[in-house]
Amino acid sequence: MIGVDSIKNMTKARLTRSKSQSNVTADYEVLIIGAGISGIGMACRLQQNHQKLFNKTKKRVKDKATKPFIILEKRADLGGTWDLFTYPGIRSDSDALTFGYSFRPWLDHKMLAKGDDIKSYIADTAREFGVEKHIRYQHDVQQLSWSSIAKQWTVVVKNHASGEVYTMTAKFIVGATGYYDYDAGYRPHFENEEQFQGDIVHPQYWQDVDYNDKNIVVIGSGATAMTLVPALVDENGEQCARRVTMLQRSPTYVASVPGDDYALDWLAGKFSPLSKHQAYTLLRTRNVLMQQGLYQFATHAPNVLKAVLKHGVKKELKGSGVDIAHFMPTYNPWDERLCAVPDSDLFTALHGKRAEVVTDQISHFTKTGIALTSGKHIEADLIVTATGLKLQILGGAALYVDGELIDVGARMTYKAVMLEGVPNIAMMFGYTNASWTLKIDLACQYVVRVLKHMKKHRYDVVCPQAITDKEQVQLQPDTVLGALSAGYVRRAKDELPKQGDRYPWQVTNNYLSDRIMLKYRKIEDNWLHFTR
Repeated sequence: MIGVDSIKNMTKARLTRSKSQSNVTADYEVLIIGAGISGIGMACRLQQNHQKLFNKTKKRVKDKATKPFIILEKRADLGGTWDLFTYPGIRSDSDALTFGYSFRPWLDHKMLAKGDDIKSYIADTAREFGVEKHIRYQHDVQQLSWSSIAKQWTVVVKNHASGEVYTMTAKFIVGATGYYDYDAGYRPHFENEEQFQGDIVHPQYWQDVDYNDKNIVVIGSGATAMTLVPALVDENGEQCARRVTMLQRSPTYVASVPGDDYALDWLAGKFSPLSKHQAYTLLRTRNVLMQQGLYQFATHAPNVLKAVLKHGVKKELKGSGVDIAHFMPTYNPWDERLCAVPDSDLFTALHGKRAEVVTDQISHFTKTGIALTSGKHIEADLIVTATGLKLQILGGAALYVDGELIDVGARMTYKAVMLEGVPNIAMMFGYTNASWTLKIDLACQYVVRVLKHMKKHRYDVVCPQAITDKEQVQLQPDTVLGALSAGYVRRAKDELPKQGDRYPWQVTNNYLSDRIMLKYRKIEDNWLHFTR
C-alpha cells in the first residue's frame, strides 16, 4: 500500500516535469470520474458531440496524441448507486420518465423503477452510445492536481485490480461521483449495541442477508426504510420476515403514487401520430411541470399541502389501526425530501399483521432487541440501520491547485456545475426536489457548451472567479447545494460547496430557470474567466 506522502511525491515529480515541458500533450481531453448515471450521461453527451469537440484541426503530435475522454470507475461495474445498493425492494424515488436521460427514452411503464432495471438502462445506454470502451474499472482517483504552467490536471489513480498507483493527465475533469461515500454509510453507534445477539446490517452493505421468518427492526424513516418494510414482508418473495418494525425518531411526509404509467403506450400507440421519442418528451415535460409545480406549491402554501398530504395518509390508514401521527412531521413539506411509495405498498404492509411503525427514541440495545425511552422493548433477530448517507465530494479525492490543497466546503459553486477558483473542472450534482437526472442532463449539456466555446476560441483554461472590478460575491456559509434540512446534509455542510448571495452563484433547484441558464444563456459573463 502506497502512503499519502508517496502519492504527493509522485505528483510533485510529475508537476516538476510539467513545468519544464509545459507544451506536453495531455493524455486525455476530458477525464470523467464515475460510471454511474451522471458519468455515463456525460460520456454520451461527449460522444454525441465528438466531431465538434475532439476532431483535430492541426496535425497530431507524433509521439503522443491526446485521446478524447476516459471514465475512471472505482467499482468493478458501472451503475454507481444502482450497482452499490442491493437491499430488497431497492428502487428510485423519482418517476422513471424524468429519471431517464432526455436523449434516450425510458420505455418501461413502471413509475418508480427498480434498481436492477435502472442499472440495465444505464448499461444499455453506455452500449448504445459506444462509451463502454472508454471505462476503466477498479480505478480509484485519489488525487487531482492542477498546474497553471502545464495547463492540465495530473491525476493520481490506484488500480485496485493490480495494486498499482500511477498518474495520468487531462485537460478537463468532470466529477460524476455524486455526493456520498460509497465505502461507508452514516452509522451512529447505539448504546450497548455490542450486547445484541442478532445481526446488525446497514442497507449500504446488504449482501445476501438471511431475513426469512425473523423479527426485524428497521431504524429510519426515509426512502430506504419505506422501501425495505413492504419488501421484507412480501409473502410472494423468496424470503419473508415474521415481523418488521419501522422505528423512527420522527415522522416523514409520505404520498402514494401509481405504480405504473401506461400513458407512453397510449400516446405512441398504433393510431397515434407521435413517435415513442415524441411521446416520451411530451410526458417527461408533463412530469417536470408537475414536480416543479408541487415544489412551488409546497414553498408558497405549505399548510395547504400539509392538509392534502394528511388527508391522503388518513385515507390510506383507514381501518389499519395505525395512528396518523406516525406520518405527520413538524416541519413543512420539502424541508426534507417527500417520500413516494408505489401503489400504497407501505400502507398495504401496515394493514397486514407483519408490519408496524413506532415513533420513539432509542434508549439502548439489549441482547434480544431495542429498549426505547418510553419503556417499550422491541424484540429483534435482525436490526437494519437505515440511518442515512455519509457525504463526500469527488469520491474522496484530494484536490490541489498549483500545490495548494483546496477546501471544497469553503468554495462557492458556480451555476451548481463549476467551483470558484478551480480551473477546468465540473462537478455533477442533481436535484434534491426532483429527479437527480434532470439537473445532470442540463449540467452535461452545459459542460459540452463550455468545451465547444473553448475549442472555438482556442482557450486553454476556464475558471469561475467570484470577484470582478465592480463587485464581489459574498459566500453564504449556511447554504449548500439545496434547500433541504435533512440530517445527512446538515452533517456534511462543511464538506459541500456553498452558495453565494447572487445569481449565478446560487442553487435554485428550479429546472425551468436552470434550463434557461445552462442551455441558452451566453457562456461568457463577468464571472467566468477564459485564458489562452
